[in-house]
Amino acid sequence: MSGKERRKPKPPLDAAALRKGLTEEQRRTLEELEHFQWTLEFVRRPLFQDPMPVLFDRDRKRCVALLPDGSLDESVKLRE
Repeated sequence: MSGKERRKPKPPLDAAALRKGLTEEQRRTLEELEHFQWTLEFVRRPLFQDPMPVLFDRDRKRCVALLPDGSLDESVKLRE
């Protein structure tokens, strides 16, 4: 192996594409958090499971997952 990364980065999705497929409860919670400058960074789409939106705070020090019922999961772990 040469050690070079061969995967190409995907272009960032626009906000409408990220919001597609969110439940009404998730959209409401997202709108509330955006008032406090949280941003929707990406949506995990695991096979055979509901999509999981991941949000970061304005300082990018905390992240949360937005559950289908609109509640937050603060125990989300991201690989570094």
